Amino acid sequence: MEEMLRVGVISSTHGVRGEVKVYPTTDDPERFLDLAQVTLDTGREQITLEIQNVKFFKNMVILKFKGYDNINDIEKYKGKDLLIHRDQAVKLKEDEYFVTDLMGLKVVAEEGTVLGILKEVIPTGANDVYVVQPENGKELLLPAIKDCILNVDLEKGIMTIHLMDGLLEL
Repeated sequence: MEEMLRVGVISSTHGVRGEVKVYPTTDDPERFLDLAQVTLDTGREQITLEIQNVKFFKNMVILKFKGYDNINDIEKYKGKDLLIHRDQAVKLKEDEYFVTDLMGLKVVAEEGTVLGILKEVIPTGANDVYVVQPENGKELLLPAIKDCILNVDLEKGIMTIHLMDGLLEL
């Protein structure tokens, strides 16, 4: 399991005083209000940034970091990920998982047939959709609902599913 979880991506600067627009990759963008710091992954190093101010604009989060007071200080970080340690993450309810933990799971039908590897999670309004890539063949789309997802075992790396009528084309 990943020790660091991505909570956002710096999309652009905001104004000239060092603020940045962040595209949140978390289900609850307001969680930035509870964070004192984040880790910036530059690709070469990880820098701890102290959050000084949080605002919201449309679907974006506007962040101001302590010590970054003009556009030139922060502009070079456009497109970079903002991470938090797993222990800073929101507490998950039963049958909730971080997307990063689901990626790469072996997906197996309840009778034991290996269907493929979970390669993507698509958020929709009602429920997420899991994209399973078989070894050869067409992708399988699974609704992330209790009727379909029977068990997720992160330690073994296996997701067991009930193959509902109409999900698998013959």
